[in-house]
Amino acid sequence: MTRSYTIRTYGCQMNVHDSERMAGLLEASGYARSADPADADVVVINTCAVRENADNRLYGNLGHLAPVKAAHPGMQIAVGGCLAQKDRAEIVRRAPWVDVVFGTHNVHALPVLLERARHNETAQVEIAESLEVFPSTLPARRESAYAGWVSISVGCNNSCTFCIVPSLRGTEKDRRPGDVLAEVAALAADGVLEVTLLGQNVNSYGVEFGDRGAFAKLLRACGPVAGLERVRFTSPHPRDFTSDVISAMAETPNVCPQLHMPLQSGSDDVLRRMRRSYRSSRYLSIIDEVRAAIPDAAISTDIIVGFPGETEADFQATLDVVGAARFGSAFTFQYSPRPGTPAATLPDQVPKAVVQERYMRLVALQEEISWEANRALEGRVVEVLVATGEGRKDGATRRLSGRARDGRLVHFSPGAAGSEGSGIRPGDVVEVTIGYGAPHHLVSDSPVLTHRRTRAGEHHDAGTRTGVAPTRLGLPGFGAPLTKGKS
Repeated sequence: MTRSYTIRTYGCQMNVHDSERMAGLLEASGYARSADPADADVVVINTCAVRENADNRLYGNLGHLAPVKAAHPGMQIAVGGCLAQKDRAEIVRRAPWVDVVFGTHNVHALPVLLERARHNETAQVEIAESLEVFPSTLPARRESAYAGWVSISVGCNNSCTFCIVPSLRGTEKDRRPGDVLAEVAALAADGVLEVTLLGQNVNSYGVEFGDRGAFAKLLRACGPVAGLERVRFTSPHPRDFTSDVISAMAETPNVCPQLHMPLQSGSDDVLRRMRRSYRSSRYLSIIDEVRAAIPDAAISTDIIVGFPGETEADFQATLDVVGAARFGSAFTFQYSPRPGTPAATLPDQVPKAVVQERYMRLVALQEEISWEANRALEGRVVEVLVATGEGRKDGATRRLSGRARDGRLVHFSPGAAGSEGSGIRPGDVVEVTIGYGAPHHLVSDSPVLTHRRTRAGEHHDAGTRTGVAPTRLGLPGFGAPLTKGKS
């Protein structure tokens, strides 16, 4: 009988990308996606090691799965991702009912390890120390008919003191531009309208093959790809942000007017302790240059509150930069130590109560700025790539949702444009007039002005889409509420 699988994904966009590859590998090996995740023969947990209590979350999940497996003979549990790379055999020691543990560098080994574990009737732990197969070369089952993740690099050459990613993903490895563009073109030919270029430090792309201008060239090369309407990228590092990238963003029509660039702190002293190789003045100069070239750009960021040694003056410097930058949104995190990072052993850890109080002040300021920016869009016509055909309930009003070109979340009421809104599907494109700007989204209750049916919408409508979403947890999108969590 065909064995079924389900994948639970935690963490960043790179993990979502990797989960799509895991799904593709399993289906190429004869597995079928489980209609009911609770009944799957194979449960794969793709872990994150960045968030606080990531290990508690994993072992909590594994604890819930133990009785399920006991009642389900032949069921297998596999754990992969960053926490697996970090904890290795510790996972099997604490949860001996786990069958497979694999790391970030050997995603391709998952089907073989599952089969070996079944044959040998013993847990298989295989953690590669360096990348063996670039994940993007593996078969994929995409989660979306209209959007695709394209990894252009993996790993990171930075040494931020709060971050454990370089030790888990390794040093930066870049794909060749021709391979990236071939994947982008193949996605567009399959009806995908939007691609997001991924990298731990996406704008340092080219360092491995010695071309510092490679990322700007790649953005420009995406311009002529037939059928490709939107290009996004995440996440760039301020150190590597150059004027040629800004020019490429401004001059390539399908590159979206959106930039997510982590600030982390507005204090130069804190940035030094973080080993972030830029200062607040440099960061703000990049923002100014982007807005001069792309006036309507929506800019978002990441900020850590309460880094070791942060004084009230340091925190005020962060508030000052936030006020000057006028971010459309920000993902804000309360610092907490991560074992294995240099920051975990730094002196002058900030008391939790102080961190919480500062965090709430930052959230209040950013929410005020976000709301003001969204209210300024009231009355404007925006193009929305529809993300859900199910809508949401607001009283008696049924709304659909999607993203504007600048990444903002838009809820809109179906209607007009030919069919009273019926037939608007995920992957279709509509134009709507914004009636209300909320702090974290835009709302349109006016009739849809235009509705363009797309091949992606047809794939979804006919049930022939090329990928089905694994269970996805904890992935924030641009324009979502400020993250009320910890880094």
